[in-house]
Amino acid sequence: MAAAVAFLCSGVMPSLAQKSVKLFNGKDLSNWNLVVENNSVPGEQVFYVQNGLIHIKGAPLGYMFTKEKYADYKLHVEWRWAGEATNSGIFLMIADPANPFPNGIECQLAAGRAGDLVCLNGSDLLEFKSPAGQPRPKFPVVAKANASSEKNVGEWNSANIFVKNGTVTVFINGVYQNTGTNSVKSGHIGLQSEGKDIEFRNIVIEI
Repeated sequence: MAAAVAFLCSGVMPSLAQKSVKLFNGKDLSNWNLVVENNSVPGEQVFYVQNGLIHIKGAPLGYMFTKEKYADYKLHVEWRWAGEATNSGIFLMIADPANPFPNGIECQLAAGRAGDLVCLNGSDLLEFKSPAGQPRPKFPVVAKANASSEKNVGEWNSANIFVKNGTVTVFINGVYQNTGTNSVKSGHIGLQSEGKDIEFRNIVIEI
């Protein structure tokens, strides 16, 4: 067990890569679908591209997700807070793109909690255990393994997320943070609107 933990913390993972695909083309969101809570405003008002970056306003609540589904991959995502560090997330293995939360697993990006894994809209992780005598929470969380490895407001962060046969392994800025085991093996990938302005770039999947 100690050897396995040391292996993970070294930042070395088995190679999954066969080809590299840019999920964001740097120009538009033509290969993404947009979801806004209660369809209260057009998605283009919340999710848009400017100066080669994805801008997500954070309000209203919602998410953008890939038109394609993926399984067994390495996902690289870079993000930074435009002003205040607040809340967002990377959605994985979306099985049902419901409004406003999909059925899927969230890699949390909320300030101080980047790397937590959250079960959304009925999804589950083997690693989550409800405290004895308490009901299952609406959003079960598998907490990250290490202290926050996030950077300051305005600096670019990177998440490297490995998905293999439903198992998710997360590194934030090169630091191992979490592993979660899901029964769902494939799905869409998403970026969340929740909180305030956040910017994304270099969204690349290796499959």
